[in-house]
Amino acid sequence: MSAAVADALTVEFAGESFAVAPDGAFTVGREGDLAIDDNLFLHRQFLRIDNHDGLWLLSNVGARLSATVTDAGGRVQAWLAPGARLPLVFEATSVIFSAGPTTYELTIHMAEPAFRETAAGPGDDDGLSTIGDVPLTHSQRVMILALAEPVLRREGTGMSELPTSAQAAQRLGWTLTRFNRKLDNVCDKLDRMGVQGLRGGVRSYATNRRVRLVEHAMAARLVTRDDLPLLDLERDNTAADDD
Repeated sequence: MSAAVADALTVEFAGESFAVAPDGAFTVGREGDLAIDDNLFLHRQFLRIDNHDGLWLLSNVGARLSATVTDAGGRVQAWLAPGARLPLVFEATSVIFSAGPTTYELTIHMAEPAFRETAAGPGDDDGLSTIGDVPLTHSQRVMILALAEPVLRREGTGMSELPTSAQAAQRLGWTLTRFNRKLDNVCDKLDRMGVQGLRGGVRSYATNRRVRLVEHAMAARLVTRDDLPLLDLERDNTAADDD
């Protein structure tokens, strides 16, 4: 691979683009080439992008946080744990991660990717398009929407503060008990399907499942901006039922 091709990689975050040089390491965190936020929950250096013999790699150099990595269509998804690294092979790769209550999304663009997306025909079933095909009830879907609303309303990449469970329950007009029951059900369902990070120790399950659920929902396109009107409809229906 020529230097000109290798150099054609950019990182997009919050409306800004950063070119990545092929002969150096590009770091993301509180400090580094992309200093994205003064968030003490975020590592000083969390992600690193560098080129090894013509192959671009994304590495998690943090000690605690993980990232969700997906292609632009949300059909291929990986969980990048501390110490792990992945080759960058798509024209556009989305990286979603959370630090404390804040969720971040950046996009990595390659001018000459190893793989290019192709539109699947109506009869195609290559197994890639089923990652987001999770059967959700209406109440489960609006529960996820209430948590993901700030991310879905954001234009492009950037950062969003996620609501607490109490705030999300209030958004829907639900009691907190009902909201947490739905949250338990969805996390259990996705955990049984192999989605990582939704279960674990008691502390991590109670603290991190909301942000991990939003990361997965965004990456797998479980909910989209087109679904947002369901939130007001649910709140109105709940209020009508209480009258």
